[in-house]
This record gives sequence, C-alpha cells and structure tokens, in this order.
Amino acid sequence: MARILRLILGDQLNEAHSWFDQKNDQVLYLMAEMRQETDYVTHHIQKILAFFLSMRAFAEKLQQHGHQVLYFKIDVSSNLQELEQIILTSIKKHRIEKFEYQLPDEYRLDKQLKAICADLEIETEVSGTEHFLTDRAFLGNFFKGKKTYLMESFYREMRRKYNILMDGKEPVQGRWNFDLENRSALKDKRLLRKPKTHPKDARELYESIQKANIKTIGEVDPQRFLWPTTRQECLEVLDYFCENLLVHFGDYQDALTTWDPYLFHSRLSFAMNSKMLSPLEVVQKVEKYWESHQDEISIAQVEGFIRQIIGWREYMRGVYWAKMPDYAQLNYFGHERKLPDWFWTGKTKMKCLSEAITQSLDLAYAHHIQRLMVTGNFALLAGIHPNEVDQWYLGIYIDALEWVEITNTRGMSQFADGGIVGTKPYVSSANYIKKQGNYCDHCAYSHREKVGEKACPFNSLYWHFYDRNREKLEKNPRIGMAYRTWDKMKNKQEILNQAEKYLSEIESL
Repeated sequence: MARILRLILGDQLNEAHSWFDQKNDQVLYLMAEMRQETDYVTHHIQKILAFFLSMRAFAEKLQQHGHQVLYFKIDVSSNLQELEQIILTSIKKHRIEKFEYQLPDEYRLDKQLKAICADLEIETEVSGTEHFLTDRAFLGNFFKGKKTYLMESFYREMRRKYNILMDGKEPVQGRWNFDLENRSALKDKRLLRKPKTHPKDARELYESIQKANIKTIGEVDPQRFLWPTTRQECLEVLDYFCENLLVHFGDYQDALTTWDPYLFHSRLSFAMNSKMLSPLEVVQKVEKYWESHQDEISIAQVEGFIRQIIGWREYMRGVYWAKMPDYAQLNYFGHERKLPDWFWTGKTKMKCLSEAITQSLDLAYAHHIQRLMVTGNFALLAGIHPNEVDQWYLGIYIDALEWVEITNTRGMSQFADGGIVGTKPYVSSANYIKKQGNYCDHCAYSHREKVGEKACPFNSLYWHFYDRNREKLEKNPRIGMAYRTWDKMKNKQEILNQAEKYLSEIESL
C-alpha cells in the first residue's frame, strides 16, 4: 500500500470525518502552524491562539486514537512557514507516494493547493470536509439565472431537505420566519447569564507568538484564555446555550447594550467555523431541546437561531463559491476612503462605535448587529473602501474566515456587490441604534440632532449617503420612502454640509 500524506488545515478540525474511521499505519497526517496564515492579514491575538490551541488539541486527539501525525509548531526550526514548502519537504523526507487533502473553504488556499498538486509527481486525491449541508455549487445552481439570491428561498429549501422545524411539508406552527419578533432592546439586566468559558493557560504559545514577531491586534490575558478549543468544550458551550440562553436568544439577538458583550448569543461560530462542531448537529440539538421545553421557550427563539446557521451561514458560503474570485473586487458605490485609525483603537467620541470596537479588540467578538448596524453601518455611510472593511473584519474576529467574512461585509454590510446578497443597503440613522439599546446614553453626540456640534454623525451621514447615491438607489422599491422623506426636508443643504464636515474630520470624530 502506498504511503499517504493527508493535509489537515487549521479550520478542518472535524473528528467525525471519514478519514479517521480506521487507523492506517500507511497514513501520515500533516498539520502546521504557518506564517503564511498568520501574516496574510493582521489577526487578533485571540484568533491565532484559538486556532493554534485547537489544532494542537486535535493533533493530540488523533495521536491518542492511534493515528500518525506530523505537526509543525510555529517556532520549530524545521517549520518552513509556507504551505508548499512544508508539503514538498514532508513528501520527500517521508517517502510519500500519494498526497491527499480536504477541499479548503477559502479561494486562495483552493487555488494554491490545486497549483501544488499540478506540480507533484505523485498521485493526489481531494476529499470533501463532510461539514456543510450543501456542496460548493449548490447555491449557484439553485439560483441559476437570477441576478439576486434571495436567502429566504434557500433557507426554506434547507428546512425541507433536512426536516428541520417541519410538520410534514409545512413549517412548524405555520410560519417560516419569526424575525419580526426578534428585535427587542434589553430592558432588564437581571435576565443576563454569564457565558460558559473554559479558562486555560496559554502563556507558552503566547510567548512563542511574541518571539516570532507575529504582528497582531487586540488584547488577551494569556494566563486565562477563555475560548473553547476542543470538541468536548464546544459541546459544553452548546449544552449551556440550550439550557441557559436559548430562552431569550431570539428576543434580544439584535439588542445593543453596554451591560454585557454576549447577551444570549451562543458563542459557537468559532466552534463551527473550525469544524469542531457541525452545523447539522448544532441545529438538531437545539431543535430537540426546544421540543422538550416548549412550555418555556417560544419557537421564535429557536427559529431565529436556526435561520442564522442553515440560512445565513450556509447561504453565505454558497454565494462565496458562486461569485469568487470576482466578488473580492466588487465596489458598487466606488467608495475610496480609508478606514479611520480609531477602528484599531476604539478611541472615538461616538459611544456606539467606541463600545463595539473596544469590545472587539478586547474579546475578538461582536454579535451580528454590532458588526452590521454599528461598525458596518458607519463604514458604508462614510464611504470606506470595501477592501479596508474586509481586512478589518477578517482580522479582528475569532470566527472570521474569508468564505463567511467577505460575503457578510462586502455583500450584506457594504452593499459593494450591488444587491447579490441584500435587497437594499443596511444603513440607518441614530434612531435605530437608540431604539436597540443604551449605546446612545451619555454619548458626546445627541442622537436627536442632525446638525450642529452635538449632532450624531450617523444622522447627517445617513442622508448624505442616500443623496450621493440617488442614481443607483432611488428605483429600489425598498428605499422609496427614504427619498420621499428626503425630498420634503427643508434643510437638506445644511445636513449635507454637516456630513461633509464630519467626513473631512473623520479621524477626530
């Protein structure tokens, strides 16, 4: 039997993969912590720690089950730090006769591995990751011939296909979507629960990263690293979510508050994006828990959570593979402005942005409304180049991998794709932010004012955005009301002047 080298990337930590069903002395598994991956964008220190700790734990688990593992830590001299060189030297040293890998989820790695295999003189084979509910081509085929991809149609197809929240051919309780019931601001902090964490000492790895002079952003206490980094820990976080947080997840999933960074969110995105948990097992666990606790938990809580996973998550991956590599160059509005420096420090007088950015720097985490309607909203209103936005989101969040990040930021958040993902730009004035929580309390700016020294920048920038993009947007049926309101306003020029002033002073906002 040929001696086989199998590559496992850092986001392919799927213990249930068929590769591992049987021990085989002729198979050697290759894993590597690489500068290629730490340096292509500036990552949060917690993101690098989480991936490397999870990779090490996964390799150890494989070895405990009798599999042979060749593992390169970030600081060992034999680590050539670049995927092609590591593969080539490993093939030569271990006299490999066949190279295998699982399909990567990022376009750049897919392209790189195809090129590597094209040059190899040995047999190669590609496997799926056995993680997602659909293959790469499913969504593109599902919407073939359509200019826009309506997520709701795809979501319903997933519900039917996997019999999730279904009563025969109809949705449970007669409705597909309970989104309108999931937009409440949190009024009572007594409802909050502490997150399930797994403190561990990461000082040794942290020091290795520092000695390697890897550039990072954000903060961490390496003596008390809190994220789950094994499958067992991830399962415990899932159980905790069902038992303690699901009851209010839907109600407050869009809430913005200074009281708590996590609210009732599951904190499972890293666990799934690294493939320690599968999306199907997560939604089936949540659905099963709800079925036995319907007296306590409304369907709105469960449907909202499941929609994020088998709807948005799976949908965004499909868009990625249907539209890359061109998708990464889309800039529908032609935005060119640089991201303000305070996006890297949180030092801005706008409290909502200061809260969301500082939290992101401290925790490598923000929930979807903080990302979409605070940081993303500002970037779109201010005309920030989508490349700048992509790099920030890709680097700062622990769960950010390009397949899910770029479609959410360049697509849904920045509308740089011109409407492939979203039917309209997700922008708002200060009114929305005020309605969703307490971010506007004690801010240097007034959420009520459009002009003047105390006017919230979101207010004038909101109208400035619509005014400058009228030709591209006014025929959109979901935006007509905004232009009718704008046309009736008597102080339009004053508002536009206010916005221009803020844009010219963006670094000091």
